[in-house]
Amino acid sequence: MIKKIFFQSIFLSFLSLKEAFAAESGGMPQLNPEFWVSQIFWLTVTFGIMYLVLSKLILPKISANLEIRKSQILENIEAAEKKREESEQRIKEYEKIVHDSKNEAKNYFNQAREKALKDINLKKDDLEKTLNEEIEKAESEIKKFKDRAPEKINKIAIETSADILQQLIGTEVNNSSISAIVDDLSKKNMDKYYGN
Repeated sequence: MIKKIFFQSIFLSFLSLKEAFAAESGGMPQLNPEFWVSQIFWLTVTFGIMYLVLSKLILPKISANLEIRKSQILENIEAAEKKREESEQRIKEYEKIVHDSKNEAKNYFNQAREKALKDINLKKDDLEKTLNEEIEKAESEIKKFKDRAPEKINKIAIETSADILQQLIGTEVNNSSISAIVDDLSKKNMDKYYGN
């Protein structure tokens, strides 16, 4: 049917062109009322064909392309939204990891600090204990030496006195009498030094 209309329109346009060339000498043929019916007919046929071509061939392709583009844009928007949500989630995870790492480092630092302080205190206590033992040992030795000193001094004094008297007098003197004198003198001196 479209072919029939197409061929009829070609035939009629050929006839109208022939008449237009014939009437051209008499003025503008499109303003001649005699041609208005044919002009309206061809206008209707031309716009009908254009409408059919546009509605059946071109517009479906354009609408399909628009739908494809729209779906692609929506898919791209959804993909971008998913990527944004994933990136926000990863940023949150990264911030959590950084926060946890800071807390863990702080805990490690505190534990290391406490361990170091504990070790220092243990070593300090050991050193103080060792020093106290050494001081007590030295004090004990000093006390023993101090307790034994008068006896040794008396013994040395007795021997020295006996030797001096033997050299002065020329005869041996009884050690017991010299010992009594030295003991008496040492008691007086001890009272003098330790009495205070």
